[in-house]
Parts: sequence; C-alpha cells; structure tokens
Amino acid sequence: MKSPLTIPAFALVLCNGLCVHTALAQLAPFENALLPDSGKLPLTAGFNDVDGAGGAGLVPWALITGYGTANSWGANAHYTAIQLRDFRLRSYGVAVGALDRIEVSATRDQFDVTGTALNGLSVAQHIYGLKVRVFGDAVYDQDSWVPQTAVGVEYKKNSGISNSAAVGLDGLVSPTQLGALSDVGTDWYVNATKLFLAQSLLVNATIRFTKANEFGLLGFGGDLNRNRSVEFETTIAYILTRKFAVGAEYRDKPHNLGVDDERAAWDVFAAWTPSRNISVVAAFVSLGSILAPVTKQSRDQNGAYLSLQVGF
Repeated sequence: MKSPLTIPAFALVLCNGLCVHTALAQLAPFENALLPDSGKLPLTAGFNDVDGAGGAGLVPWALITGYGTANSWGANAHYTAIQLRDFRLRSYGVAVGALDRIEVSATRDQFDVTGTALNGLSVAQHIYGLKVRVFGDAVYDQDSWVPQTAVGVEYKKNSGISNSAAVGLDGLVSPTQLGALSDVGTDWYVNATKLFLAQSLLVNATIRFTKANEFGLLGFGGDLNRNRSVEFETTIAYILTRKFAVGAEYRDKPHNLGVDDERAAWDVFAAWTPSRNISVVAAFVSLGSILAPVTKQSRDQNGAYLSLQVGF
C-alpha cells in the first residue's frame, strides 16, 4: 500500500515550509522594528522643549526623541507649564522618533496674561516639527570629537488672540494688528550635540533661522525687521547620576516688533528620569521682557518651569 504522501508531495511540502521559514526570517527585522525596544541610555532620549522638539526646556537637541534605537522607534507625550510674573505659558503635545534618525512632533502652546492691564488676554499657536539626524552619534562616538548633528524645521500657525474685549481692546484678534507681518511662520535650525561620558557632560549648540516673535506667540516678522534672523541657542548639562542631570540653557530671540522689547530667554534646570517611561524637568526660567511698551512693565518675565513627559 502506497503512502498517502508521495515523494513529490513531500518535496512540495518541504519546499513550502522552507519558503515560509525564509520569508519569516526576512521579515523578522521589520517585525522587530514595529516593537519599541527602549534600548537607549537613560536621559539620552531628551525631553520636549516649548516648541515640542526633543531637547531640553527651551532648546532642541540633535538627539532623536524616544528610547527607540536604530532598529526601532519611540514616542512620548508631554505637558509643560511656565508661570511667569505676568504671564503663563502651557505647552502640550506628542513626538515620535523612528530608527534613531527621524523625529516628528505636534504641539499646542497656550499663552495667557495673568497680570498688568492686559490680564485675561490669551493667544495660542500650533507647531508641527520634523527633525532628521544627518551624521554622528552623541553617545557611541566617544573616540571622536564629531558631534551628532541634525537639521530641523518647525511650522508654526498662530491661532489668534482671544478675550481682547475684556481688556478694552475689542477687535484685537491677530498679532498682525500689533505689527507682525504674518500669523504663520517656519523656523529652520541646525544643531550639534555631544555627550562626553567620561566627564558626565552634555553640550549642545543650535543655530536657528527664524522671524518668530516670542516663539511665534506674537506672530512672525514686524515693523522693525521683516526678514529671518540667525539666532544662537545652547544647552550645557552635567549628568550627576544615570537618571538625574542639571544644566542651563540660553536661547536668543529676534527683536522684530516695536510693541515688544523682546530679549533672550534662559533657564537653569534639573531633569529626572525615574524610569524610561517618565521624565520630569523643573527649572527657573526667564523669557525676557514681553510686551513692555504695551503693559508698561519693563521687568523681565521670570518664573517657574515644570514639565512632565511620559512615553517609551
């Protein structure tokens, strides 16, 4: 009696099995890439700045957000609150990093006046960002002075001014009425980040091409300057432990509006990552003078910065 499985049939089954196995083996790297591996060192995923990009509180870094490595991806959501003397800035959004190469982000900023004669006035904007690592590795290239370098772009859309009637400025609905040329703008930047593990030191430098007034909250361009300007930004952080770092930032800003004596922003911060899923940043921050000719308050707007980030 013949076997129900003939030799040709057996060969076909074997071939099919091998083909399926080979196909699955070829798909394995892509299948693994679909799962976040959280393989980066603590703190090296960065945080989210006020524009939503991966970095510190004010300045983007060349590091790609999230803890996904070159074969994976990562993502996070953040909420940031900055309480100044006469203003409050709240920022919240999401960011995704893929293959330790590309980062995309979406953020909404809400800026409220809490003091002076403009108390109650509010303005908002949406920011959509893209960052691409060009070359270098801030962590693993310890035998080289070449920093990790990235280029980025941020599209910003001002959503307008609200509650103007409550402060006697009925009809004020757009920053263009304050002298801004547009309520839409794009920032371009190049940054370089280097982590010196032996010295527990992170250094970052960013060059930004922008015409955003107060990060874009007061529109783009103005009566004093219509064009983009080149602004310098930097972060220096000392890593005290694998999960805790302290540092300082500086971010220059253009002065485009006659109604706003805009100055540079800076902060001194402490960053803590109790786990790869949670990060907290606290800082003393100064955003410089804001709308001083209008509010008649020339003092710098200093205050507290607190940001919470959750992700993987």
